[in-house]
This record gives sequence, C-alpha cells and structure tokens, in this order.
Amino acid sequence: MTITRPAPLEATAAVAVPDRWIWLAAWPVTAVFVLSNAATPLYALWQRDIGFSKGTMTVVFACYIVGLIGSLLVSGVVSDRVGRKPVLLPALGLAVLACGIFATATSVAALMAARLFTGVAVGAVVSAGMAAVTDVAGPDRKRLGALLASCAMVLGAGLGPLLAGVLSETLPGPTVTVFLVEIALLALAFVTVLRMPVPRPSGAGGGAWIRLPKVPRGSGRQLFLGIAVFAPGITSTSFVLSLGPSLLSGLLGTTSRVVAGAMAFVMFLAATGVQFAVKGLRVRGILVGGAVSVVAGMVALMAAVWTSSVVLLAAAAVLAGAGQGMGQLGGLSLLNSTVPGTRLAEANAALNVGGYVPAGALPVAAGYLSDGIGLTGGATTFAVVLGVLGAVGGGVAARLGPARG
Repeated sequence: MTITRPAPLEATAAVAVPDRWIWLAAWPVTAVFVLSNAATPLYALWQRDIGFSKGTMTVVFACYIVGLIGSLLVSGVVSDRVGRKPVLLPALGLAVLACGIFATATSVAALMAARLFTGVAVGAVVSAGMAAVTDVAGPDRKRLGALLASCAMVLGAGLGPLLAGVLSETLPGPTVTVFLVEIALLALAFVTVLRMPVPRPSGAGGGAWIRLPKVPRGSGRQLFLGIAVFAPGITSTSFVLSLGPSLLSGLLGTTSRVVAGAMAFVMFLAATGVQFAVKGLRVRGILVGGAVSVVAGMVALMAAVWTSSVVLLAAAAVLAGAGQGMGQLGGLSLLNSTVPGTRLAEANAALNVGGYVPAGALPVAAGYLSDGIGLTGGATTFAVVLGVLGAVGGGVAARLGPARG
C-alpha cells in the first residue's frame, strides 16, 4: 500500500490564498507605520509646551531606532520559529500602549518611552509583518509580495504625519486626536492578523533566540547590496522627519503642522509611487536608481538651506523618499529571491538593522551639530556625508548587483 503524504502546509496555503489577502496582509504593516511618524508634525507643540532643544528632539526620535533595533534582535528569529501571528499580535498591543502615552505626554521622558515602544512594534512589523505578506503571496507571487510589503511600509509612514498635521490643526486636542484615530486603525489590523491565512512555520532553525539577525549562507552578498542603498535612503528620510519641521520654520517662517505633515506625506508618496514605477526593472537598476536619488536629494538639501528655498527643500524630500523606496524594494526583492521562507523574517530584520543604525545615528549627530553651529551648517554637513555614502552605495550596486532579475 502506497501512502501519499499531503503537501506541506506552506505550499498548500500559497495556492489557496486569493489575491485580495496579499493586499489585506499588508494592512498591519501600514497601520503600525502610520504610528511610526505620526508624531513628526507635533514635535513643535511638545517643544513649546515642554521645552527642549533640537538635539533633544533628535534623541527622542532616535529612541524609536533603539526600540526598533532591539526588537529586530528578537522578532525575526521568533517569527521564523513560532509564527508570524504570535509576534504581530503583541506588537499591535504595544503600539496601542504607545498611542496612549503619546496622547497624555507631558515630559520628554514620556515622549521617549512612547517612541521606544513604537520602535519595538515597528521592529516586529518589518520582520514578521513583511514576511507574512510574502508568505501569503506564496512562491509564485514573491515579487508582488515584496512590492506590497515595501509599499505598505512607506505608505503608512507618509500617512501618519499627514493625518497628524491635518487633525491637529482642525480638531480639538492637537496632540491627542491622531492617536485615538490610530488606535482604531490598529484595532482593524488586530482583526486582520487574527484572520490572516498565513502558513505555520516549519519549526526549522537553531541557535540563540536573541541575536544579531543574519541571512543563510550564500545570501550575504544580497544583504550587503540591499543595505548599501537602503541605508542612505532611509537615513535621508529620517533626517527630514526629525529636522524637517525646524527647516520649514527657518525657511518659510511657518509652524503649520499641516505643511510639515504634507511634506512628509509627499516624501513617502514618492517612495510608494516610485516602487510601482520601477517594479519591472532589474534589481540592479532599481538599486542604482535609489542611490542616484539619494545623492540628488542631498544636493537639493544643501541648495535649499543655503538659498532658503522651500521648493528645493520639497524636492530634497521627494528625492529622499524615492531613494528609500527603491533601496527598500531592491533589498527586499534580493532577499525574497534567495532566502527560504523559514529564514525570511530574520533576513528582513537584518536588512533593517543595517538601514536603521545610520538612520538613528546620523540625524542625531546633525541635530546636536545644528545646536552648535546652526541649522544651515548642520544640515550641510549631514548632506555631504550622506551624499558620499549614497554615491558609494550606488557604485557597489552597479558593480556587484545582479545582471538578471
């Protein structure tokens, strides 16, 4: 008698899942990333009411990076071993807690705690959540999974500051309302995760549960290429998010939260749109394009601060967004094409650790430098350093990037 074994759960789920679930699986990523930048237009209000410097503002921003990186040391490995849902559901709960702290914050310590918890939640989402999108897409739709996961991240990151800017200017409770709306969005994400048809993990993998995330042997080159372009891209957008409102105030003489939120939204709208525009290109071309956008964005940033041009500042933000979008899509596409599903969340975590370390360190350095030598000098120094890093990343991608795919 011949016994026919059933197909693995992962393969069965990939065939059975309708296309709409690939889009729905991306919603938790979007919802958490709305929170990630929702505070951006509100920093001016907290700075006025609590009282802190530009350097302190960037430290508050960097607490998010600390929480995110700490989360990435755990969430990718745990997600690959025990499943996406056991990581995502607590992360959504922590995001709700962060909303509550933001809405009632009266001190720098409270803002730092809220940003820290937000970072932990985002770290879980960029590893487990983005891997879940790929899992739901299945092996035949990996490129679509990478595209939707990446776009969900940058779309949410852009919607957050836009919502915060508009709601804080039009409704009572300027530092409260947006976080109440975000709690509702997170509740929808919680329901989505509960019903998500994501396959269970195979239980493969060994080693420590808390460790610096890495990729399987043979995928190191793909990870290096992704980080080389993704890191300068996300660092440039982090600078706009942390010091963009201060630059707008200096250049335009306005403290409008709608304007600050709109600039961040346009930046991430560019990051979203460019990914759909270049999705048919080879990965090497996407990475090189991302690096070129970062370099051009830094040139525009220098020109903006030296000529006091809001138009050039907006152009710098758009180019920064495009650089992050292409670097992110290229990096995720490389990992999705080479890393097995049992290690994909950890690989996503490794890519984001490589990107977020400079994204936290360089804007903080620029913030404190701006306190010492002025915003123009601090922004110029940042632009030169990041422009060089972007050019190096583009050269690496052009030389070592895959000729096919």
